[in-house]
Amino acid sequence: MSKKKELDRLIKELEKKAKNLPLAKKASDIVPPEGNPDAKLMFIGEAAGFHEHVQRRPFVGVAGKLLTKSLSKIGVKRSEVWISNILKVRPPQNRDPVPEEIEAYKPYLDQEIHIIDPKIIVTLGRFSLRKFIPNTYISQIHGLARWVDWEGKKIVVFPMYHPAAALRNGHVKRMFEEDFAKLKKVMSNVNNQSITAEPEEEHKETTQESKKTQQLTLIENRQD
Repeated sequence: MSKKKELDRLIKELEKKAKNLPLAKKASDIVPPEGNPDAKLMFIGEAAGFHEHVQRRPFVGVAGKLLTKSLSKIGVKRSEVWISNILKVRPPQNRDPVPEEIEAYKPYLDQEIHIIDPKIIVTLGRFSLRKFIPNTYISQIHGLARWVDWEGKKIVVFPMYHPAAALRNGHVKRMFEEDFAKLKKVMSNVNNQSITAEPEEEHKETTQESKKTQQLTLIENRQD
């Protein structure tokens, strides 16, 4: 079965079970992921917002426009990547997801990742970050690509601020733009298979589990 067919099946299953999932009453409440099934680059955000709920597409509001524009600046089309969220619905008043909601939608996101099998996962915001690197802070590790052990496989995870946060704060926006420039270098190194891994520096707040992750070393002249 092709990746596209597997993903279509997964989305239909999600819509079919919508009434049994948190914050959803019907299939049209589900905001499915979208993009290139063969994408090497996968973005994972938090949850749908107002515009996403109306159009049933992820990242189509103001934050989505910033994401699309930022991709364009590094020579990547939105249609070339895969875009998803931790929750496949819109929380009331765009509030933060709660643990029970995250857990309910987790199996669907996990299946997406297995099907897409991306080379790089870009986490947008703290909720997607903590799926892969728990008990840490974006302010400490944004823009630093690293190898993470997930579900028995090694994945390159690149933490970033959520574009909505970048729009609210000029300083965060500058860091967001700088991190996208770094992402371009990481993509180049992944494509050239010129990546080596070394133990990441430990942070005070980092747990034993996240200490096992490894920071990605860029072979080219790296400027952090």
